[in-house]
Amino acid sequence: MAQPGMPPSSAGRRRLPLLRELGAFGVVGGVCFVVDLTLFQLLYAVVGAGAVTSKLVASLVATTLAFLGHRSWSFARRRRTGLRRQYSLFLLINGGTLLLSLGIVAFVRYPLGQESPLVLQAANVAAIAVGTALRWLTYRLWVFPARTTPVAGERALAPASGQL
Repeated sequence: MAQPGMPPSSAGRRRLPLLRELGAFGVVGGVCFVVDLTLFQLLYAVVGAGAVTSKLVASLVATTLAFLGHRSWSFARRRRTGLRRQYSLFLLINGGTLLLSLGIVAFVRYPLGQESPLVLQAANVAAIAVGTALRWLTYRLWVFPARTTPVAGERALAPASGQL
């Protein structure tokens, strides 16, 4: 641990960008989580749309907002590999997690026969939690890969020595 007034260790410098990404990912995800929950509840309990339809619409809206937030803030310091490529991968990953979410909600609604908005919302929340973990890992790996060169104004660690 660095002493007050001393520069942070190289491990601390490496961890800081990860913590910033994770924090921004959490904020963007939190906002989109609220959008997803609110829209799902509004569509299912107020408008009267079906549970799966409500989940589909809520997820599509939240996903589009998430891409914009992650690209412009959460992963803004990572490599840009082209809008079309990033958005396509983002949609593919979110499509997979959407299918997982739809499957969870549909399983709770139909085979288990649950109609309660509260029970379906609990299934929705569980589906979102699983999808979030999968998205964090795959976004960092495929959609917003690490830069091979530092961002302007930053210094990179030398790979062999760990020194600046």
